[in-house]
Amino acid sequence: MSVSLEDARQRDRQDPLAGWKAHFALPEGVLYLDGNSLGAQPLAARQAVAGTLDQWRDELIGGWNQGWFDAPERLGRLLAPVLGAREDEVLVTDNITLNLFKLLGYILGPGGESGRAGRGVVLSEGGNFPADGYIAEGFSHLAAHEHRVLPEGEPLEAHLEGVDVVVLSQVNYRTGALRDMAATTRLVHDHGAEVIWDLAHSAGALPVALNACDVRYAVGCTYKYLNGGPGAPGFVYVRRDHQTHGWQPLSGWHGHAAPFAFAPDYAPAADLTRFRTGTHSALAYSALEASLAMWARVDMAALRDKSLALTELFRACLADLFAAHGIEDITPALGARGSQVSLVAGEHGFAIVQALIARGVIGDYREPGLMRFGFAPLYLSHEDVWQAARHFREVVERGEYRAERFQVRSEVT
Repeated sequence: MSVSLEDARQRDRQDPLAGWKAHFALPEGVLYLDGNSLGAQPLAARQAVAGTLDQWRDELIGGWNQGWFDAPERLGRLLAPVLGAREDEVLVTDNITLNLFKLLGYILGPGGESGRAGRGVVLSEGGNFPADGYIAEGFSHLAAHEHRVLPEGEPLEAHLEGVDVVVLSQVNYRTGALRDMAATTRLVHDHGAEVIWDLAHSAGALPVALNACDVRYAVGCTYKYLNGGPGAPGFVYVRRDHQTHGWQPLSGWHGHAAPFAFAPDYAPAADLTRFRTGTHSALAYSALEASLAMWARVDMAALRDKSLALTELFRACLADLFAAHGIEDITPALGARGSQVSLVAGEHGFAIVQALIARGVIGDYREPGLMRFGFAPLYLSHEDVWQAARHFREVVERGEYRAERFQVRSEVT
């Protein structure tokens, strides 16, 4: 390999984030490169959940007045600095799917942002994770709007004519391509439209600057780079001066101006709280809160520097192998990527990932033929990445992936 093991260890000795790995519960012998799908467990999460279980046992329903009920706002305040937002602009609630639906209805509904009744055109992007497109299509079908798809690789500007709302990911889940948030937001606004940013693959992976980029709306999840746990709640961001411009369509009772008055008619809260819906899981929020308390102490600039260094190290260790074995590296250039390396190996991609998992190197596979490796700087060292690259090389050069057991698909891939 072009980089020696000693060189990787030397980089670790100089790493300002090296101490963070001790804050995570990682299985022995595992090199985890799938934090872009599900982050590792913070040690504090187990204790936090255990504390909530004890609170449930001892306080019963009284727990709702001891931190459970206001958790969406409290966790939003913790998360906001990581996103470059003000404390009253982020609400931790529901998931990306529901929050995106809320924002589409909020913007396009009566009293909403568009102000162009009867137009109702929603543009989502092709070639990215399809969930956002599904919701854009479903919402448009329900509300009798038009749904359009931005073809992969085509310039956004050429497709903005007549569009009300654009749904975009800051980081493409397939390639890891990073959009210029400030320039893209400005472009969409200049065309008289709104943009909803999906931060699923950027929150916790790199510095996000929602306020500085003049972003008004965003959604995201917390179970990837933010390490909130499987099924951890998502979040919604609405800039302060846009929080009372419309009626979000999922008018749940927790979003009511006076939820415990039990009034017969709905009146939305006068702030971001209107984007709450119904009862949430105190257990899920306690695990996430433990992680977000940790994130409040992370140097995001150092995180970004290490992220780029790790992705470059992995690619440098394997560059000659890719060419020799027909593996295409579609990872964007250094400053234009998130925190992942994306490789295409055609019909062998799935089997290669399975063979790596058998060796304790956990990556991610997506159809067709895409191998994704996520680099979470808080719990990955340079030596971890070097060793993962070594395993990758051996799996491919020795043909281990050709074994029959690595061809068998599970229900979740």
